[in-house]
Amino acid sequence: MRLTCMFSFILLFGAAGLVVFIHLQDPEEIVHQQTPGIKYNMGFQQSKKGCVSSDNQDRIRKTTADGVTMVKRNDSLHLSDNVPTKLQSTDGGQSSIMFAMKDQQKGEEINSVRLHKRRRRFIIKKSPILISMNSSILNLPTLKSEDRNNNKWKSLYQIQRERKQIMRETCSKYKSNNRRIITPYHVSRIFVEDKYRVLYCEVPKAGCSNWKRVLMVLNGLASSTKDIQHNTVHYGNYLKRLDGFDHKGIYHRLNTYTKMLFIREPFEKLVSAFRDKFEHPNNYYHPVFGKAIISRYRVNATKEALRTGSGVKFKEFIQYLLDVHRPVGMDIHWDHVNRLCSPCLIDYDFVGKFESMEEDANFFLHLIGAPQNLTFPKFKDRHSNEERTTTKITQQYFAQLSPSQRQRSYDFYYMDYLMFNYSKPFEDLY
Repeated sequence: MRLTCMFSFILLFGAAGLVVFIHLQDPEEIVHQQTPGIKYNMGFQQSKKGCVSSDNQDRIRKTTADGVTMVKRNDSLHLSDNVPTKLQSTDGGQSSIMFAMKDQQKGEEINSVRLHKRRRRFIIKKSPILISMNSSILNLPTLKSEDRNNNKWKSLYQIQRERKQIMRETCSKYKSNNRRIITPYHVSRIFVEDKYRVLYCEVPKAGCSNWKRVLMVLNGLASSTKDIQHNTVHYGNYLKRLDGFDHKGIYHRLNTYTKMLFIREPFEKLVSAFRDKFEHPNNYYHPVFGKAIISRYRVNATKEALRTGSGVKFKEFIQYLLDVHRPVGMDIHWDHVNRLCSPCLIDYDFVGKFESMEEDANFFLHLIGAPQNLTFPKFKDRHSNEERTTTKITQQYFAQLSPSQRQRSYDFYYMDYLMFNYSKPFEDLY
């Protein structure tokens, strides 16, 4: 009899513990634990997506993680009539999740509901945003009527259309995924200028410092680009980044602002970064990157070199870059534009090139209706007494490498060469 009572007590105790555990466990956390890395939607059920990085001309109806419905027609995104003005909860089954409890447990039930809501709000804020391919409501701003007879503007406008077409075709051919997801990481390099409704993706060593100056002037933070110092540009935190907004703010700006980026020939951009970071005193790149590079790739390195990290050679730098087990991570100054700005994920309206910076930049400012007295600055931001990195200088640096290292370097930046229509920098490359 005693054993029977003890066995019954154990069963009841175990059942009660199981009920309490199920009640306290957040069902959304259960899903997350079971499917790590899989995005689960807080809104309506997603239909199965096709190839998201290709130019899909079909009409697509999608629901974002915020519950916003979008309809894609011919590469333009249109908001459907039932778009909510605020983020709305679509979890209709929330009440069924909660278990019935005794009167003495009502206080605990209220606390649990509040905890569930807090967790839900956190998940909505952190979950990715789903947006259809080439999702701009606004394409490249159209030429004004008085500009359509201007051969220069017409020529530059056609160049933009061709650049975008090449970019889309490359994405369609090489960047295939089963869904289009934009996370805070994808927009972390994008700066926001709300007055003229501009999104600018920062590509280091491609005029980014001067572009930030222009955005600050457009936003009314300065009267002239000449008045803004280098440290103010990069460390003043005067410009907002797109990942600082909530889902609704990101969604609105991605689909209504003019999105632009400026790029540079990959090898030239790489040499420019090397000269800037390793051939001049630098209290970050020398101890962080320089010491690791010298210790790994230099035979019989001196104690002084190992201590300071100064004097990295270009060949050593390339060895680090091409090493799949590199001793220290990548840096934005020599990372791919394809990774920095996600052009296969975000449909940029304007693609400028460093090689034609003045012409492209001033054309862009004309298109967005910027003040006529605002032009893109020509001055060199750092090491102003030193010659800019040119094609000739770039070839001198790459001449220090073996043919195999040049080929592997080209392969490393192959997507950037292809996507932005740059020719091979050396004849022996394949």
